[in-house]
Amino acid sequence: MTPIRVMLVDDQALLRVGFRMVLEAEDDLTVVAEAGNGADAVVLAAREHPDVVLMDVRMPRMDGIEATGQITTANPDTRVIILTTFDLDEYAFGGLRAGASGFLLKDTEPGELIAAIRSVASGEASVSPRVTQRMLELFGSKLPAPNPEETVAETRLCVLTSREHEVFRAIAEGLSNPELAERYSLSESTVKTHVGRILQKLGLRDRVQAVILAYELGLVGE
Repeated sequence: MTPIRVMLVDDQALLRVGFRMVLEAEDDLTVVAEAGNGADAVVLAAREHPDVVLMDVRMPRMDGIEATGQITTANPDTRVIILTTFDLDEYAFGGLRAGASGFLLKDTEPGELIAAIRSVASGEASVSPRVTQRMLELFGSKLPAPNPEETVAETRLCVLTSREHEVFRAIAEGLSNPELAERYSLSESTVKTHVGRILQKLGLRDRVQAVILAYELGLVGE
């Protein structure tokens, strides 16, 4: 099995040492680069192409949110996990909007950290849509207002079938796959197929990004 390539970005060298020790104790994880600020992280990500980046937010030269946006734009296959001190803070929200696939507290347990890295490397999100929904309730006022002249039919959603549009709205409500299956009387495998097609058609990384898009389009949170 090819190891998951991880890059550590934090301005505190001691924290990077701790994370490296935890990650390299796992056979399927390897640390390929470290950076002490966002600007260096962008350069290193372009050179090393890590699978997953653990990204601090408060750093000199360039903060983690801007670095996340640049890295995920330039390297679509690279996943970013925001490291934050406070749960559900504005920095974690900003990181998700910039393209991160999730966030973790810096004092999270090693097992949870490892599981999150494996999860985002496989294309999943490391923060549940329900948590994302709560963050949007707290910070959604910072989203740009929907364009009143632009209808849903004229947005990216026009590529979805009617059933996919229903599932997209339900994802935005924070429903899990079992809950989606129950609502629409579908098997979980069929739900997974629908979710996968929705993400692919809309060019989204994961369900978290789907929730954010729904808020940006004014479909939820009113």
